[in-house]
Amino acid sequence: MEKELIQTAEDHLLHTYNRHQIVLDKGEGVYLYDVSGKKYLDFGAGIAVFAFGYQKQEFNQAIKEQIDKLIHTSNLFYHVPLAEASKKLAEATGLDQVFFTNSGTEAIEGAIKIARKYAYLKNPEKQTEIISMNHSFHGRSLGALTVTGNQKYQEPFKPLIGGVVYADFNNLDSVKEKVNDNTCAIIVETVQGEGGIYPADKEFLQGIRQLCDEQDLVMICDEIQCGMGRTGTMFAYEGCEIKPDVVTCAKALGCGIPVGAVVASKRVGDAMVPGDHGTTYGGNPLAASAVNIVFDLFEQEKVLEHVKEIAPYLEQKLEELTEQYDCIVERRGKGLMQGLEFNKPVSEVVKKALENGLILVSAGTNIIRFVPPLVITKEHVDEMIDKLKASI
Repeated sequence: MEKELIQTAEDHLLHTYNRHQIVLDKGEGVYLYDVSGKKYLDFGAGIAVFAFGYQKQEFNQAIKEQIDKLIHTSNLFYHVPLAEASKKLAEATGLDQVFFTNSGTEAIEGAIKIARKYAYLKNPEKQTEIISMNHSFHGRSLGALTVTGNQKYQEPFKPLIGGVVYADFNNLDSVKEKVNDNTCAIIVETVQGEGGIYPADKEFLQGIRQLCDEQDLVMICDEIQCGMGRTGTMFAYEGCEIKPDVVTCAKALGCGIPVGAVVASKRVGDAMVPGDHGTTYGGNPLAASAVNIVFDLFEQEKVLEHVKEIAPYLEQKLEELTEQYDCIVERRGKGLMQGLEFNKPVSEVVKKALENGLILVSAGTNIIRFVPPLVITKEHVDEMIDKLKASI
């Protein structure tokens, strides 16, 4: 049956992914099972999505109850989950105004438009340029791809939207060199994901914040992967003691229900007026109900405290692995967003790990990233290490 399902999918799907040759069927806790019943320890969490793991009954029940009430209305109307979710997200970010999207990529598009509209109102003839970072990743739509500082992703799809320049991550002087009279915004991942699991230095982010304050630029923090508790604070920028003007988030925001958001301070958000931006599905009752139960569970389950407790143990075990194997160059990361850099491609290691019942995700060709559910225990870390050792 498995081979038939894979072949059916391959016959009809656009071939934009190199999928593993397994068919997943169900999940329980931090484990996934394929259609043949094989069990996998999941240290990918659907690429940093499933914060609570699988079959979290309180989450499932909230979604089921909303399905029986109201799934979609369009944004021509208010509804209860939308009001509650926008309040919770604004309070969590420390910002003011929320636009719900269907994905992280769409959140980036919204952030770009907010920044440019804010600049347009100051001077319609200037300030359209955005500074992004080399080796960054922000998404695959044309706008998000343009602020993704990686030629490999961009080249086949040029011309892109234009008006974007690239500075070096964690190099404030490089950023300052790119600022000119046309600059309107600086966008930065608080922890680079696809670029290799590089956390931003505190001084780097604080320097960008000061620069934006001095020049009246919009500071955008992309927290799509590193946000929602993954680094031990709800958003990673909190650990650097700054507040951006705009934040993008998604992934664990909905824990599997497709929802993202762009959140802005009132100062820049007020630039947007009816007709400037829109979405049919964004923030519908089903998606907003997911956001609500996610924030409720973060508080009830004391998830942030748990991440702060378990992350040092994961770091310690990955450091020991680094010392043990010559093929591992270094460990880096923050919280439960960790990476191991190898001196060779990691595709075979990831494949072997899958055979050994461990799901891992790569970042680039030679880095394995570890973005497990935030509820993992030390026992799960030990099990992962054992399976990874058997796979190297």
